Amino acid sequence: MKKIKISGFIFIVSIISFFTSCKSENKNTVAEESPKEMAISDSLKWSERLALTLMKEHPEAYQIDGKEEPKWDYVHGLVLTSFEELYKKTNNKKYYDYIKGYADATIDNTGAIPSYKYENFNIDMIEAGNILFNLYDTTKEEKYLKAIQTLRKQLSEHPRTSEGGFWHKKRYPSQMWLDGLFMGEPFYAHYTSKFEDGENLDDVAKQFELIQKHALDSKTGLLYHGWDESKAMAWANKETGTSPNFWSRSLGWYAMALVDVLDYFPENHPKQKELVSYLNQLAEALVKQQHSSGLWYQVTNMDDKEGNYLEASGSAMFAYALAKGVNKGYLPEEYKVAANKAFDGITRDLVKVSDDGEVIITQACAVAGLGGNPYRDGSFEYYVNEKKKDNDPKATGPFILAALELNK
Repeated sequence: MKKIKISGFIFIVSIISFFTSCKSENKNTVAEESPKEMAISDSLKWSERLALTLMKEHPEAYQIDGKEEPKWDYVHGLVLTSFEELYKKTNNKKYYDYIKGYADATIDNTGAIPSYKYENFNIDMIEAGNILFNLYDTTKEEKYLKAIQTLRKQLSEHPRTSEGGFWHKKRYPSQMWLDGLFMGEPFYAHYTSKFEDGENLDDVAKQFELIQKHALDSKTGLLYHGWDESKAMAWANKETGTSPNFWSRSLGWYAMALVDVLDYFPENHPKQKELVSYLNQLAEALVKQQHSSGLWYQVTNMDDKEGNYLEASGSAMFAYALAKGVNKGYLPEEYKVAANKAFDGITRDLVKVSDDGEVIITQACAVAGLGGNPYRDGSFEYYVNEKKKDNDPKATGPFILAALELNK
């Protein structure tokens, strides 16, 4: 009888264990639900809502911008820089892991970057190096340092104008574009501050001085997209060398470059006040062009000329630069109002939210440039007819950065 009771007890325990195990397995299955199937809560801040959207759509960070194979590119660097700031804010390791996953997919164990072509001297390729400083500090893995040093070597050998300005690319000789200031200078400033005791900060500042000298329009306070020292390009003004129009995203690149390089200029550095003055000058000019919605047009000063449209990436970049400029004490508080107005305009007019909470930024220019083949002439018609792309990384990265600066 005693034996039967024990057997029965064992049987009951086994049944309970079976159901407990099933329940546990079901619980784990839910916890490990594929990111593709997860809904994104609207109780989160905009920064996390968009970051989770991107991770859901692109499980591997190298897939951002539709890439099928790992590729070293500035768009990934831009978005992952915003993830780095998000990680600092939330301490959620999944954002750090997403960044590291990209670095490990694009950099081999020797520190080489297989998809990067050094000989092209393309300043765009420097930008993604910004994510490597923290990875190296955190892991002390030598491969990250080797990659950082390769990018620094490119800058040391990069072709320059007669006054010392970095060409945009080897295949665009004698040209400086506003884009290039963001692509190269924050990395350069960070590197020289960290590894060279800041000895090349004057060279960093020189890049901005040259752009101010050659690309600034004294009437509007805006800067032209590009400048050709040789004046040989068909798009270049034969007297000044400047391109014909003001493009909001190029101005956004420049504004972000200013607020980001200032992170590495001590207040007592002779060039710090100069850079702050450029930022204030630009902020004043930009706010004059801000639409009542809070947004900016694709061609910045053409208002509602037929074909022009209120564009997402430039507006997000301006929101970030203005907000950070105020937060860092470079700009007067009034510019925070303009930044908030811009961000609210984006979320109200340009953002769609899907049924499962995914955030989609619309009205983002996919790409624009000067010269090349097919030829890009920098005309109004050229800029407004370039294709648009939802959740283009040139909009998503700055949107997350702006959201963090504004605590939205």
